[in-house]
Amino acid sequence: MLKKERYKRFVSHFSAKQPDAETELHYNNPFQLLVAVILSAQCTDKRINQVTPALFQRFPTPKALAEATPDIVFDYIRSVSYPNNKAKHLVGMANMLMNDFDNVVPADVDELQKMPGVGRKTANVIASVIYNAPAMAVDTHVFRVSNRIGLSDGKTPLAVEKELVRHLPQDTIHVAHHWLILHGRYVCVARSPKCNICEITSFCRFFHKNEKLTKIFSDMPTEIKNI
Repeated sequence: MLKKERYKRFVSHFSAKQPDAETELHYNNPFQLLVAVILSAQCTDKRINQVTPALFQRFPTPKALAEATPDIVFDYIRSVSYPNNKAKHLVGMANMLMNDFDNVVPADVDELQKMPGVGRKTANVIASVIYNAPAMAVDTHVFRVSNRIGLSDGKTPLAVEKELVRHLPQDTIHVAHHWLILHGRYVCVARSPKCNICEITSFCRFFHKNEKLTKIFSDMPTEIKNI
């Protein structure tokens, strides 16, 4: 199957099945989403959603967070991964957001990356979720699923990002990010992908490759299988 056709079928399927796919992080405003995404690095959304209610109540604004110390913030986020570094990043981010961006979360990916704790993936999440920008955040799920399906052959997150942005219709990029994440989180899981319940096997490169290998093995003589 040509890659162009695979993209077409990917967009068609998920546009029908999950037209309103969105982040599973809980937030009420751009500032809260920025905090949640910084915290979510190498951590589950479920864990972050358990931590953020108390954090947001104690630090409802960039000013409140900027006036805190990392030690105080640490007490609220101690159960997430790398809490010491993330506490420092949150306080630093809040200070820059208040002093350099007039308390407004910027829409520009390059501007976002100036803040502590905000790498390219986080910046792309904010740009796409808050501003519906055609930005593709490539996390472990997006990277894995894109390569398995056959949407990308990229060896790095940046290479996958560029290929997805190049081939996806621009008005679907912001939601396609969530299609790939959710499919990777619940169906195309890392160790044992659930191909038996997957609805996109008809155009999945990984499935067809394994199907061919299974057929080759099943057609082998028994004496060869038992070697």
